[in-house]
Amino acid sequence: MAAEKTKKGKTVEHVKEVRLTEKEALPDFKPGMTVRVHQQITEQGPKGEKKRIQIFEGIILAHKHGKQQGATITVRKISDGVGVEKIFPVYSPTVVKIEPVKQARVRQAKLYHLRTSKKRLREVRV
Repeated sequence: MAAEKTKKGKTVEHVKEVRLTEKEALPDFKPGMTVRVHQQITEQGPKGEKKRIQIFEGIILAHKHGKQQGATITVRKISDGVGVEKIFPVYSPTVVKIEPVKQARVRQAKLYHLRTSKKRLREVRV
């Protein structure tokens, strides 16, 4: 199987390895943790390409695939009375930083029940 080349001539596998070692210092993500995800957004406009950082703050509902390359977290927030969920690949180049804000006490690994229930989570530490 031939290795795919990126624009700069490096293989995709090499880029993933570098990304994994750079993000090695990330904290352990747990369900119930409130996090701020800093994501780099590229916008196309009449003046050309523009990059900016967008912050998405919410509660982690699920963390999947552990520390593998395809690890993802599902983050949910309420915006103007409407629930918004985003799935972030943890080791993606567009995800600049993930910072924990607080941790809630939970008893389940997946918090999908927060989609329908009106209950609040009890905060453990800041």
